[in-house]
Amino acid sequence: MVARRKVAVVGVALSDCGRVDDATPYALHAQAARRALADAGLDRSLVDGFASAGLGTLAPVEVAEYLGLRPTWVDSTSVGGSTWEVMAAHAADAIAAGHARVVLLAYGSTARADVRAGRRTGTLSFGTRGPLQFEAPYGHTLIAKYAMAARRHMIEYGTTIEQLAEVAVQARANAALNPQAMFRTPVTPDEIASGPMIADPFTKLHCCVRSDGGAAVLLAAEEYVRDCRTEPVWVLGSGEHISHSAMSEWPDFTVSPAAVSGRLAFERAGVRPSEIDFAEIYDAFTYMTLVTLEDLGFCAKGEGGAFVEKGRLRVEGGELPVNTDGGGLSAQHPGMRGLFLLVEAVRQLRGECGDRQVRRGDGSLPRLTVASGTGGWFCSSGTVVLGAG
Repeated sequence: MVARRKVAVVGVALSDCGRVDDATPYALHAQAARRALADAGLDRSLVDGFASAGLGTLAPVEVAEYLGLRPTWVDSTSVGGSTWEVMAAHAADAIAAGHARVVLLAYGSTARADVRAGRRTGTLSFGTRGPLQFEAPYGHTLIAKYAMAARRHMIEYGTTIEQLAEVAVQARANAALNPQAMFRTPVTPDEIASGPMIADPFTKLHCCVRSDGGAAVLLAAEEYVRDCRTEPVWVLGSGEHISHSAMSEWPDFTVSPAAVSGRLAFERAGVRPSEIDFAEIYDAFTYMTLVTLEDLGFCAKGEGGAFVEKGRLRVEGGELPVNTDGGGLSAQHPGMRGLFLLVEAVRQLRGECGDRQVRRGDGSLPRLTVASGTGGWFCSSGTVVLGAG
């Protein structure tokens, strides 16, 4: 039996993000990929695995062709925002088993520019095929699904809209420390409450921004780490789970699939939530952060509202800094944001984040983190535990 190799993230990068009116999604994929390879210091010829989703008729075949890659291992798993954590897990397994040596994950989207130029409209529905045909006629949009789940949590556990607003307030505080964040001006709970209603109980600032941008992550077998210019960040454990498609098939609106993917990831990594120094959590809406914190085990079910109070999620002075770049609520959100979580997690563990750098109580760099992506309307979850080299 062949021994399983250790797997590290050796390169990460973002493309130009925020407001990018003069690039195609393919160009953003390529820009991020080139930057990730340069970050790692590895030659492109070593890349024999490629994973991507969301672009092209035959994703990721078209993107690989555009990048000049001819991979012998490929993944096109598409489960919404959690796609990239799931792909990272698949890539790590493939590398560990000897099926690939270096795998590139790449994503790029011009979601904002396309709306601005009239090439598409805002996504209000995923369509009316399959099980969705029973919900779409009633105006049950993507945002409405999240709003309904949030309202259930409020009814069940007494969670308040002010507590949900604190997630956005603290995300913006973290974004203020990130010069690349799309929105950096501080916001108050009153400003959030007075904003236009999008889907009750969510006003505008409870919802993620719409941006352009791309990201890339490079994973490699342990024998290539010595050839890299960066310190390795090791993949310690991962988990994935799918829950439902139709809301009628979701057993409990207050429990996300991260309750399963997180448990699996922590068990496989051999660590406890209490050992995590910071967390990168998918935050298309404020409720996603709150319920995922519960389901990952950072607080008990129903206590997420109290947990997010008192600044716990802030880089500056927070007990558990969350979404240290400002997250999808303030930094950038070009669509399936899961890959951006991994980029920020790795940069934090390598100590490259400047004013937003997380420090442990003794002033040292963080050692452990978790990145947890959510897809659809809590339909899927992928969770990855990472450790510093």
